[in-house]
Amino acid sequence: MNKKTVAVDALVAILILSAFLQLIIPQVHAVNVEITSVSPKTGKVGDTVSLVGKINTTNGEYLVFLGSVNVASGTASGNNVNCTFRVPSLPTGNYTLALHDITANANATSWFYIETGYIVKVAKPPYPRQFQEGETAITISTNITGGRTNTVYAANITVKTPANETYWSLVHLNTTSTGEATASLKYPENFVGGAHTNYAGTYLVSFNGTLASDTFFIGLTDQAEYHRGDTIKIRAVNYSPFNGENVTITITFENKTVDRFNCTVLNGIVEANWTVPNHVLVGNYRISITPKPGTKKVSDFQIFAVPGFRTEIIPRNLAGEPVPNVLIRVFDRWANVTYNVTSNADGVSTIELERGEYESLAYFKKVRVGESSFTIQESGKLNLTCRLTNLEIKVVSEGGNLLKIPFVALNLSITYSTNLDGGKTEKETIVSQTSVDGSVQLKSLIVNASYKIAASRYGRVFNPSNDTISELKPIGWNHVTIICPIKPLQISVVDAKDAPISNALVEIQETMGGIRYTSYTNQNGQVTFNCVIGVYLIKVHSGGVLLNATTTELFEEKNLTLRCCLYSLPICIKVVDYFGQPIPNVDVILERNGVQISSKRTESDGIASFMETGGTLTIKVYLTGQNQPALTLTCSILEARDETNPIVVKVGRYVFLAGFLLETAWFATIFLIVILAAIFLAIEVLKLRKHR
Repeated sequence: MNKKTVAVDALVAILILSAFLQLIIPQVHAVNVEITSVSPKTGKVGDTVSLVGKINTTNGEYLVFLGSVNVASGTASGNNVNCTFRVPSLPTGNYTLALHDITANANATSWFYIETGYIVKVAKPPYPRQFQEGETAITISTNITGGRTNTVYAANITVKTPANETYWSLVHLNTTSTGEATASLKYPENFVGGAHTNYAGTYLVSFNGTLASDTFFIGLTDQAEYHRGDTIKIRAVNYSPFNGENVTITITFENKTVDRFNCTVLNGIVEANWTVPNHVLVGNYRISITPKPGTKKVSDFQIFAVPGFRTEIIPRNLAGEPVPNVLIRVFDRWANVTYNVTSNADGVSTIELERGEYESLAYFKKVRVGESSFTIQESGKLNLTCRLTNLEIKVVSEGGNLLKIPFVALNLSITYSTNLDGGKTEKETIVSQTSVDGSVQLKSLIVNASYKIAASRYGRVFNPSNDTISELKPIGWNHVTIICPIKPLQISVVDAKDAPISNALVEIQETMGGIRYTSYTNQNGQVTFNCVIGVYLIKVHSGGVLLNATTTELFEEKNLTLRCCLYSLPICIKVVDYFGQPIPNVDVILERNGVQISSKRTESDGIASFMETGGTLTIKVYLTGQNQPALTLTCSILEARDETNPIVVKVGRYVFLAGFLLETAWFATIFLIVILAAIFLAIEVLKLRKHR
């Protein structure tokens, strides 16, 4: 083997191997690792940052690093990464933000800048407790995050009082290696300038002016809100000018005085207890102390709340269902006040009620339907049973069959007397319709009312004898059955000559749907139905053929004659050749929907006579000795077609000649030969005459 042959063989092997590898190695379309967006691009320690990007590995795992700190991890959705992370405790500066594809060991980078955060926060008592005048140990915390490492920050913490007095304290914060620092101080103890808590109101705490701020409230009372029967502890300071004298404490509600009493000042302090009376209403109250001593730059007053307890009152009908639009009048026995509340679309009424004893009256459409008494000590839910019932009306046919009647129009007239607005007689109407099961359900109806039900079909009322209900029973569900009358319908089915058609299928279907009857005519061509009153579509079939269809109203006994002109029609079919000559002795078959119904052979005049039901028929013509039809024709026969008006079927492929059928092409050939022969013979005759 020479070198040239070896080289060629090697090249061929390499090409085959390359092609094979292309087939078996999966095609991978690489996606570059990238960070699409970072939002925000700067932030403080603890802020939430959103990162969107892509990695190379489909559904692969990834890591997110801020500097050297792993801040997020997860699995990509396809190749997409969408995650959030919180800025970790790191010094201020610009950091590399990296998205790492673990499987591909590939990174994409961006940047994020950590800003210095300044925080000042007051440690406040849990709500509703609050600081009072004379407080001496209010803790204020100061923090720095994301600062420079190992650096001393000077924090000027100021407190501005309600009188616009400002007191300050200078704090030095030493940051750690992560740029964080924390310090706390007490107000007013650690503040210079005679700091105090002598004024009621809001105090503003600031970190170096505008870097950070917080507030705290100093009150006259120990809490921001109370309930009936609670004891309010009142405290005010800096009343030294009135030592041994009385000051007046006044509590008002909506500019009306609830209570006013005196308190003796001892050691410059006003201290008193006041019990919230049982008759107070829900709302905001104002407490004030007068006169104002000269040592105070602002008057002492404060707002506190009597919020009540969230109470849900749910009016329910006798079936236990919530009822919307019920007016509930709640009488507060302790306060001698009535509150009005109405149930919403979900049947729930919400009201804030204070501790106490209550009586409630429920009104539906201004009719008193329920009452109850209850006591409130805390938030809760209350059920109020109302004399409202549900009504199910069923409409059935008379007789033993009890056919359920759908689509019956029901006009329910209601008459009742109201209890509000001086009492009136009211009337209203509810219009409904029975469903496919012949019933309708009406919810939350007044028990003590009279009802009149007008049931109608096609605008005709049919229940004058059982249309009035004097009063519904006080139970969850009342049931009323209305009887729909049945009327006889006799149908006579005849043909075009008024001869009765027996064994014809008669189908009647109510035009609104749902009610259907079927039966067969007797030997006299008659059938009788006992039908629910209404409007019906009547169809007559014979042998699967629709002979007639009509619509009739049935509200009284009725006799109806249906003439079916398609039934037993004379059908004559004339088979002719290419020239229109009749073709005798061929088979003619009639089919309906692909099924043979009759077969006849043509007579000498080419006519095959049938007596069949009309409609859409298929005519097939079979020539003698053939198993495939020479012609197939589909037509609609809606009238008699006798010998004088037959259906002409032209078999154009054939010519009937001397008792034989010839294909038209053969006939034309023979005819042409005969013509040519005649011409040739004529020429020869002419030649002979000339020679003579």
